[in-house]
Amino acid sequence: MGDLGKLHQLIIPFLGHNITINLEVIAMTWIVFAVLIVFGLFASNKKDILPRPIQALGELIVKLLYELSEDALGKDLAKTYAPLVCALFMFLLFSNWLGIIPHLEEPTKDLNTTLGLGIMGFAIAHYAGIKSKGFKAYIKEYFQPIFFMMPLNVIGELAKIVSISFRLFGNIMGGSIIILVVSSLTYNIVLPPFLYAFFGLFVGTIQAFVFTMLTVVYISVQVK
Repeated sequence: MGDLGKLHQLIIPFLGHNITINLEVIAMTWIVFAVLIVFGLFASNKKDILPRPIQALGELIVKLLYELSEDALGKDLAKTYAPLVCALFMFLLFSNWLGIIPHLEEPTKDLNTTLGLGIMGFAIAHYAGIKSKGFKAYIKEYFQPIFFMMPLNVIGELAKIVSISFRLFGNIMGGSIIILVVSSLTYNIVLPPFLYAFFGLFVGTIQAFVFTMLTVVYISVQVK
């Protein structure tokens, strides 16, 4: 089992330490990228006045997320950040659904993926805040309501990364563990197909939406 696990890992020596790269997660992530590209090509190719089902689905997702971004950020900022919001949601959605397919795993079941996305959202939110308020006004907010609250305010901001990342990771990993346990108890008969549908489709969709909306809220808080 240990040798099999090593086949999915690339170990790179660096400054006296070993950096371990999970090749399986990278492969699953590229599968999601490929699916998104194919979906985008089919949804945008040969657009008709009477949209085809895949075009209608793509337009529905973009319209919904653009309107939510507009409500949270305003019309001007929505034009800038709505494409990011759409891309983030679609990536998370297909990532969470990937585990439904036999022999494939959700990239979001790896903490590095969710943590990377959390750090990305954090960086974008604070970049938006600096751009909107100016660096001086942005820094000044960390010293509110009184100056010695600054360390707590910094910790509070960093805690958002942990919160949003571990929430997604925990839900996806927890669903996988429940499916694995129930499958072994029922010998893969009856319940597992229902559990795959529930955790993969329903919970996966909800968690993708929650993560995306929290990212939008973080950006909104920083720019206002």
